[in-house]
Amino acid sequence: MALQNEVSNALSYAVSKGFQIHPDAFAMLKGLESADVLKTVQEIIKSKKPSKNAVILVEDIKGLLSPKKNDGPIEQTCTVLMDPTPKVTTGEGVEGYAALFRSRFEKTMRILAQRPDSKRISKIASVKQNSRNNNSSKFVERGEKSLHGSAGSTIVAGLLMSRRTKKNGIEIAVDDYTGILTVTAVAEDAKKQAAALAMDQMVMLELENGKGAPGLTVKNIMSPDIPDHLPNRSKSEAYAVLISDLHVGSKYFMEKEFLRFLDWLSSDDDNDIVRKIKFLCIGGDVIDGIGIFPNQDKELLMMDADKQMSHAARLLAKVPKHIKMLVIPGNHDPGRRALPQPAIPGKDLADHLYGLPNCTMLGNPAFVDLNGVKLLMFHGQSLDDVIATTPGLSYSRPAEAMKVLLKARHLAPTYGERTPVAPEQEDMMVITDVPDIFHAGHVHVTDVQSYRGTLIVNSGAWQSQTKFQQTMGITPSPGMAILVNLATLQPSIQDFN
Repeated sequence: MALQNEVSNALSYAVSKGFQIHPDAFAMLKGLESADVLKTVQEIIKSKKPSKNAVILVEDIKGLLSPKKNDGPIEQTCTVLMDPTPKVTTGEGVEGYAALFRSRFEKTMRILAQRPDSKRISKIASVKQNSRNNNSSKFVERGEKSLHGSAGSTIVAGLLMSRRTKKNGIEIAVDDYTGILTVTAVAEDAKKQAAALAMDQMVMLELENGKGAPGLTVKNIMSPDIPDHLPNRSKSEAYAVLISDLHVGSKYFMEKEFLRFLDWLSSDDDNDIVRKIKFLCIGGDVIDGIGIFPNQDKELLMMDADKQMSHAARLLAKVPKHIKMLVIPGNHDPGRRALPQPAIPGKDLADHLYGLPNCTMLGNPAFVDLNGVKLLMFHGQSLDDVIATTPGLSYSRPAEAMKVLLKARHLAPTYGERTPVAPEQEDMMVITDVPDIFHAGHVHVTDVQSYRGTLIVNSGAWQSQTKFQQTMGITPSPGMAILVNLATLQPSIQDFN
């Protein structure tokens, strides 16, 4: 239905500008996968001169979506849009976390404000007051009965505080800083929506008078979510390679396969694609670290983090100098483990990496622009919590868990579980801008999908199955690199196993 509306809006826009759409071009627009059809038509009309009986053709669409060939050298651009490293100003205790969640609330409310329904959002305190005025029964706080609402539907928005399965549905509580409201999802669709939410994320609830449950019930649940959009593309054909989780220093680090990968990057044969690789993005866990988990020493070849990092730097020094490297930390790397993570500290530990002329060290998460393509890099620690608390998810399909983060517009929504979150004054884990590519690692399983125009990549690992993974039933897919054509956003998997 959403795509039909977009096509209809695009057709109306074209007509208003004096353009017609050729039937073949119209069919192509309807076939665009997860694309902003209206934006496509707008871009085409911008580039065409208006004339009598002007027509949008198939060639116009192909010309917009396909890279333009250029025989001359084109400068490759890499711009850091967001790096938490210089912005870390951790608060303390309850006051610090209060500031963090207030920042989360305000930033995600600004995202929700872009939705038409947001104009109908009522404050929870007002909803409660109206209930008191319209009902003789007294409202009882969370954990007991929910309030009775007036006729029609009401919309509230807040952070998801709790979710409990009850006999008559799923009871959820949301907080918008004016109060906490507890309501029940009774209908099957609403229950599925409630079960798919990440704890502590922002939600917008459409409520109606109880059906099968006392008080207000949930009619519809809306996450901030990313919009359907036409992703940005490079104007020249260039490639980015996405990898993560090397775990240098571990007995399970696949050094032979990684050297094969490095040799491939340096190959000077007739491989036209390799020559067009301009960026290498490494999503954390460069080394295995020290003391990360009990009895880790039994799985290490190198018992010193500095030696691990030095060896990692020697390997990465083999990357051709014309390839720009971007490196973020993971939970195994030196430095603080709470999110957001500053870049791996350079003093004593990562000097060797900082010394590489083509290497840029960033924090976790980081948001960068590669030839106009917006890439969100995140190690992926919170995927453990998402997979553990969302029905139907598993480590075998991490891209599905990454979709949950995009829908929540937050990289680490759940507080108090396995993912440590620092009490920053600003919540830098909110996905404020929509990425064209969302890259994560951490779970050691390669998975590539597309969601609403955003390419989702979990780039696996370079570490073979560990004993812990065996006990957890996790089967990694190591030794692979994800190659993305920035001009088309078409991914391919290069297997060095």
